[in-house]
This record gives sequence, structure tokens and C-alpha cells, in this order.
Amino acid sequence: MSEGPAFFLSDAHLGAESRSLEADRERRLHTFLTSLRGRAAALFVVGDLFDFWFEYRTAIPRRHFDTLAVLRELRQSGVDITYLTGNHDFYLGPFLRDELGVRTSIGPVELALQGRKIWLHHGDGLVGGDLGYRVLKRVLRHPASIELYRWIHPDLGIPLAHWASRQSRHAKGNRPLDGDRLWREIAEPRFAAGFDTVMIGHFHHAYERRSGDRAFFVLGDWMDQFTYVVLEHGELKLETWPS
Repeated sequence: MSEGPAFFLSDAHLGAESRSLEADRERRLHTFLTSLRGRAAALFVVGDLFDFWFEYRTAIPRRHFDTLAVLRELRQSGVDITYLTGNHDFYLGPFLRDELGVRTSIGPVELALQGRKIWLHHGDGLVGGDLGYRVLKRVLRHPASIELYRWIHPDLGIPLAHWASRQSRHAKGNRPLDGDRLWREIAEPRFAAGFDTVMIGHFHHAYERRSGDRAFFVLGDWMDQFTYVVLEHGELKLETWPS
């Protein structure tokens, strides 16, 4: 991977609303991604780009064709793309890898970039008290569960998943971010393991905290905030698009 600028974003949740309601923010995301051609070496999507993603053996969600085309063009321009699974798009299959050239990852990604040791994770299931969610996560992501879901026709399976996603989001509401707790329970253990930078998504709040050379970021989202982190010349910045 080139040592040029690297960009990190998460939580666009494309498909969460009707196409007409999402048109402006989808266009905003596409404009940002297109702007990376010729100036970025790498893009890291830290989960939940899509509100739901599932690959049947011969079908994918058609709603996201335009976004997939933008990602493919970005990859063909030479930008390395890594896509981490989130808690809404955890059924990432071989399509993204084989047809778009996008590297996918289940679980955390560890990076050594521009003199920094970075730990990336979507952020779900990392805070104490999430035992029920962690159990559900293991069940939903089990190969047997995936095979059973493939028996549901896409015209039923995809709307069903979007309905479940909306119920989950409405149940959580817009909770305030407890930055101190995230620093204590997520960032500090990774600092102790030798990382100097920790980035997560999931919480839909943009947050930055530093202590000496150590940096912790919650990436915000591309639903309301349109925030991202850029690493350039070893320096990390939390920014908004457009600036």
C-alpha cells in the first residue's frame, strides 16, 4: 500500500430511506469518493456503508448500483479500498472483492501507515454490557444462518432486513456519546497493546481525543454529519465534506 493520503469513513447506511429522501446525501458521498481520485492512496470504509448488504449466489441489492460503480471507478484509478464489516452490512461476500477489487475484512484491521500503528474496528460489541448483542452477532453471522437466509427470495429477504434495521435504529434513538467510556473501554486497551491510533464508527457521533502521541476517533456518519478522518504526512485530521 502506498504511503500517500489515507481516508477513513463509516456509517452512510445507504438504503435506510427511500431513494428520493436519500438522493442528496448519496450524491454528496459520491462526490466525495470521486474527489479522491488522484489524491488518495487508500480508502477505509469502517462499516455500515449500506444499511443492509447480502449477496445471494446470483443476485445483489440493485439499489446500490450507482455507489458500486463509483467504488469500482475509484479502485480502477489506483486507490486501494478496504471495507470492514459493520453491524448492518456484515454479509460481505466475494462480489466486492472479485468484481470491484475491494478488500473486505471481518473484525478489526491493524495498520502500519506513515509511522502510525492504527487499530480499526466498526465499533459494535466493544463496550461492556453488550453481551446479548454479541451472542446475537455470533448467531447471525454463523455460516448456517447465512445459508438459511439464502433460501428467502431477495424480493422478500432484502425488504425484511431493511424493516429490521429500522426497528433497531428507532429503538436506540439518538443517544449522547459517552466519550470517556469509549476512551476507557475501547481506546486504552489498544494503546496498551502497542497501537497509537484507534478509529471506530458505529456511534454516529464525530469525536476526537488525544493524549500525547495517542489519538482516538469516532468517525461520525454520512447521514447527518458527513465526517471523515484523513491521514497525511503522519498527521491525522477529522474533517467534514465539503470543508
